Amino acid sequence: MASTRKNDKDQPLIDDIRLLGRILGDVIREQEGAAAFDLIEQVRQLSVAFRRDADHEANRALKKLLKSLSADQTVSVIRAFTYFSHLANLAEDRHHIRRRTIRERAGDTQEGSIDVALARLRWAGIAPGTVAQTLAGSYVSPVLTAHPTEVQRKSILDAERAIAKLLAARGDLAERAQLYNSARDALTPRELASNEAQLRAHVTQLWQTRLLRYTKLTVADEIENALSYYEATFLREIPKIYAEIEQSLGQGSVASFLRMGQWIGGDRDGNPNVGADTLVQALRRQSEVALRHYLTEVHLLGAELSLSARLVEVSSDMQRLAESSPDTSEHRQDEPYRRALTGIYARLAASLAELTGGQAARHAVAPQNAYPHAQEFLAELRTIAQSLATHHGEALGAQRLHPLIRAVEVFGFHLATVDLRQSSDQHERVLTELLATARVAPDYTLLDEPARCALLLQLLQDARPLRVMGAQYSAHTLGEIAVFETALAMRQRFGHDAIIHYIISHTETVSDLLEVLLLQKEVGLMQGSLGTPEARADLIVVPLFETIEDLQSAASIMRGFYQTPGIAALVQRSGGQQDIMLGYSDSNKDGGIFTSNWELYRAEIALVEFFDELAATTPIRLRMFHGRGGTVGRGGGPSYQAILAQPPGTVRGQIRLTEQGEVIASKYANPEIGRRNLETLVAATLEATLLQPTKPATPAFLDAAAQLSLASMAAYRALVYETPGFTDYFFNSTPIREIAELNIGSRPASRKPSQKIEDLRAIPWGFSWGQCRLTLPGWYGFGSAVEAFLSAPGKDPKAQLALLRKMVREWPFFSTLLSNMDMVLAKSDLALASRYSELVQDARLRKKVFGAIEAEWHRTADVLTRITGDKQRLAHNTALARSIRHRFPYIDPLHHLQVELIRRWRAGQGDERVQTGIHISINGIAAGLRNTG
Repeated sequence: MASTRKNDKDQPLIDDIRLLGRILGDVIREQEGAAAFDLIEQVRQLSVAFRRDADHEANRALKKLLKSLSADQTVSVIRAFTYFSHLANLAEDRHHIRRRTIRERAGDTQEGSIDVALARLRWAGIAPGTVAQTLAGSYVSPVLTAHPTEVQRKSILDAERAIAKLLAARGDLAERAQLYNSARDALTPRELASNEAQLRAHVTQLWQTRLLRYTKLTVADEIENALSYYEATFLREIPKIYAEIEQSLGQGSVASFLRMGQWIGGDRDGNPNVGADTLVQALRRQSEVALRHYLTEVHLLGAELSLSARLVEVSSDMQRLAESSPDTSEHRQDEPYRRALTGIYARLAASLAELTGGQAARHAVAPQNAYPHAQEFLAELRTIAQSLATHHGEALGAQRLHPLIRAVEVFGFHLATVDLRQSSDQHERVLTELLATARVAPDYTLLDEPARCALLLQLLQDARPLRVMGAQYSAHTLGEIAVFETALAMRQRFGHDAIIHYIISHTETVSDLLEVLLLQKEVGLMQGSLGTPEARADLIVVPLFETIEDLQSAASIMRGFYQTPGIAALVQRSGGQQDIMLGYSDSNKDGGIFTSNWELYRAEIALVEFFDELAATTPIRLRMFHGRGGTVGRGGGPSYQAILAQPPGTVRGQIRLTEQGEVIASKYANPEIGRRNLETLVAATLEATLLQPTKPATPAFLDAAAQLSLASMAAYRALVYETPGFTDYFFNSTPIREIAELNIGSRPASRKPSQKIEDLRAIPWGFSWGQCRLTLPGWYGFGSAVEAFLSAPGKDPKAQLALLRKMVREWPFFSTLLSNMDMVLAKSDLALASRYSELVQDARLRKKVFGAIEAEWHRTADVLTRITGDKQRLAHNTALARSIRHRFPYIDPLHHLQVELIRRWRAGQGDERVQTGIHISINGIAAGLRNTG
């Protein structure tokens, strides 16, 4: 099961794929028998023939074979190709690291790296001190979110991490031998055999481990899945990034600006399974992961810092720290660092027990004297570091102590900031009940917007709470208030950084923001009354603008909010920070890819203009929070280019962005790949802030984009919302119904129990189009828009095309958007998509809708070629082109098998094995495509 294409650079990748494919094949023969393996090969060969020649004979033979398979045979074949997709991903990740290492050895550092970013800043004459000062005021935060299409089980991820390590060990020694041309550095036959035996053991483990959950994924499961990335990547790799920056700048310690965010446990929007209890659970488990990491590092430090006071002096602070330790062992009386670390370990162990209920693994002395907060632990570590630095021991702190200090600065006792999120209509329900019970307003919902704002302002200025003693409130109201009360308690317990942001989905009015401030005031998260000098709010009220209409209103809503008496002063006293979240998913589902991106761009410009205007009287720092998903249709695509393509003035050292679904695994499951992806965020933020590469677009560019947006949205909505029967086509030609049945998320796939596109969540919408390889949300409407633009009345088509070509060359927004469309089209496949369309039984509907989609696909592919001049997809993305070349031939069989099983299942011809096969194929296709959710 391996490609035979030859390329010197790609040969190690081909070798790794062959190795893993051979081992998988051996395991299948051993576990399932030779007949099963031969069947898998037959399906693969027919799938390749179908792809290579669109061979009608191969198509007929493949359909005949698939229909003849039993459910057990089909599941066996699906499992084989699914696991091959997973293994090919590991080989590809390894090759990515290998190629980057080779380039760096040759002095060819890559764009998106910190080295290149800092070099560009030096060339621009920006001093290291200025860079350090900029970082001190920066805030860069990837935010992991729960996701209804997350398909990876932690058991599978753990086994794959073990395989990745073995593959890396095998490759590193082989590369070293090649580099130094020395057989001495190569793996011996015995070592090779041992490595392969371990690989075989883990592939066997994968084959014997179920891919799917048989019970619905809980919020607790989602929390555990996310935490595995901290243990594998973030806790160790983020300190390495800081060390790299400090070494390059030569400015000593830089401020901790790169921090992690988390939605899991706090995101209630549309998820009835999230509440106060999950918030407690999330923060308790996060704290446990952080504290156990610190305990391990402190234990190892104790083993390393065996320095004797008879041989080296220590600082007076260090001596006091040692003397305060409960460690009275006579064997360590002359070892002050060890004594101090034993005391620190005992305090951490007590903190673990107090904050999480967990017990430390080791006890030299009993847990005691828990730290009141992370800063005290940090101070003691700094005492050790300072003593080492001033007594010839600096080298002893570099490897473990300094990364630990940085980890505590970044992660504290809370690990990651948990965002709270709820829909605006749910806040309205709570306040309606509170106000009616308190006899303030008989029915809040009947008030118009000016009346609501006036009432809310009056209540914010009143010191009294709304709740009536002894009154009975609904479970919904009590549950929502409990989240606010719990947030207050969790901040006191784990530190203020544990919860900072409250995100309001579907923000449509100023009152949506004021309502959340009033609910903060109700539980003590807001101190003082609005308009008084002591008024402060603990949580930043973050509007989320999602639909096209909401994005168009964003700046006017924020203007109205800050014109509310007392608000600007309140925000300034509360930290002077205003986060605004922009939703890529719903705006795309609402208006299509081009209009979504254009309205996001316009909203950002308008928001920057307003906050720059506000700064004349009340400086408030604006931070954009980008709700990006995995797919291009949901804001996905390369992060580096996305950040640099932001409108001028929208970054300024401040950015948050969501990381979702299988993208989390592809970016962060491998620690080295994870560090590179984090580096990219830092590098892009620095360049966007200090080099300001994005210049304001010309009026001609803006006017052209506006015209393209109108035509693109019209084409998109004509298909999705105005074509009779389109909803039936979508629900029948994609696996959306089967995706909804999967136990892959704690959140329902639809907001309401209906089959309306409007009610469907944007995530399964995009995921479904990826599964059938149409990837429609990532490109539809652009071809029609460009054709209309080129043929506009009174315009010269050649001049219009020249303008579009100039926009690609000079406007990052436009070039990045077209690059992402290019990527999506490269991952789409009309031949495979036509197989899914056959699931639509209404032949006229099938022909009409698929015909429209196919025609628009060709239009879009054609106009991209005309604008960019690139005749091949991915002409400027060789890494992805290589990836597609090596992986996609093994994803194709999964599509064919999925279509056949869906046909059986929907015809009532299937049993539990058929359903299992469908669900495993969804996993395999998602893993192979890597950004489909």
